Amino acid sequence: MSDHLARARELLAAHPVADGHNDLPWALRQQVRYDLDRRDIATDQSAGLHTDLPRLRAGGVGAQFWSVYVRTDMAGDEAVSATLEQVDAVRQLAARYPADLRLAFTADDMEAARAEGRIASLMGAEGGHSINSSLATLRALHRLGVRYMTLTHNDNVPWADSATDAPAAGGLTAFGEEVVREMNRLGMLVDLSHVSADTMRDALRVGEAPVIFSHSSARAVCDHPRNVPDDVLAALPANGGVAMATFVPKFILPEAVAWTRAADENMRAHGLHHLDTTAEAMAVHRAFEATNPRPLATTSTVADHLDHMREIAGIDHIGIGGDFDGTAFTPSDLPDVSGYPNLIAELLRRGWSEGDLAKLTWKNAVRVLRAAESVAAATTRGPSNATRESLDG
Repeated sequence: MSDHLARARELLAAHPVADGHNDLPWALRQQVRYDLDRRDIATDQSAGLHTDLPRLRAGGVGAQFWSVYVRTDMAGDEAVSATLEQVDAVRQLAARYPADLRLAFTADDMEAARAEGRIASLMGAEGGHSINSSLATLRALHRLGVRYMTLTHNDNVPWADSATDAPAAGGLTAFGEEVVREMNRLGMLVDLSHVSADTMRDALRVGEAPVIFSHSSARAVCDHPRNVPDDVLAALPANGGVAMATFVPKFILPEAVAWTRAADENMRAHGLHHLDTTAEAMAVHRAFEATNPRPLATTSTVADHLDHMREIAGIDHIGIGGDFDGTAFTPSDLPDVSGYPNLIAELLRRGWSEGDLAKLTWKNAVRVLRAAESVAAATTRGPSNATRESLDG
C-alpha cells in the first residue's frame, strides 16, 4: 500500500480533492460561536474538529464546499438569519487565512485558487428551510456567494419531501419546481442529497442544468434512504450531474445503520440532539460505544460505493463529499480531512486509472459548476416572483 499511497499523494498534488460538503461552519457555531481565536484552524484542532488547515493540506484538498447549514428546528426568519451568520463565518475564515483560503464563486475561481496553491472556498446551503419559501431570499443567498442549495435536510420543507421524513408533497410541489427553475436561472447547483427519491426524480425532470449530490452514496450498496437509487444514478449521464460519495458510516455500512439508530436514541435520552458533536455529546457517544462496540467503516467501504457508482453513472458523474464535522463518526482510516490519500490509494489498488481519479477528485466538480454557469448565461427569462401560496394554494 505504501507505493499506492505515494502515488495517491502525487496525484492529489496535481488534481486535488474538490469536496462537496464540510460542516466546519456549524461546528464553529456550536463549539465557540465563531470565535476563531478559540478555534484557530491554522493550528491542530484534532481534539475537537475534523478540519484544520494543516490537515486540509495533508489531505490534498484543493476546493471545499463549506456547508452553511442550519438545523431544521430553526424555521422562518430564524433559519434565514442563522444561514446568513453561517455565510459570514465562511467569509471570516477566508479573510483570516488569505494565504490558504480563497473565496470562490465560479469554476474559473476554483482553477485560479488551485494555480495559486490556495484552497477554493465555496458555499452550499443545506436545506430549503434556509430560504423560508422565498425566491428573493434564494437570490440573495446566491448574491452572497452560495453556489448550491440542498433542497431539504432531514425534514420536509413545504415544497419538497426529505428522504428521512414521511412523504407529504410526493416529491416537489409546483413551487418546488419553480425553486429548481430559479436555481437553474441563477447558476446555483441543485443539490439532491437528503431529498426523497421522488424529489430527486422530479428535480431531474424539471431541471435544465446538471444536479449534484453533495454527500450521498449508493443505495444498492447500503440500503439507506439518504443514498441514491440506481435509476437516479443511471439518469446522471443525460443530466450531466455528479454524485459525491459520503464517508458517514451509517450511510455506507449496513451494519452501522442499526447501531447508529440505537446511538441516536441514547443521545435523545440524554436530552441531546442526535447530530450534536460538542464535547458533551461526544462523551455520551463514547460511553455508549464502550458497551456497544461500533461497526467500523473503512476506505474499502467507501470504495465499494464508488465502484458501484462508477459502474452505474460513469466516471464523469461521481465525486467526493466527505461530510466531515457533520458526523460524530468517520471510517477508521478516513478519520478527518487528512485521510483522502488513503481513499485514493485504495482506489489505485483496485485498478482505477490516474485519469479516472483526476475526474473523481477535481475535474467533475469543476465541470458541473461550469455547466450550471453556462445554463444560467444562456437563460433569458427574468427573476421569478412566484410565491408558494400562488403556486401551491
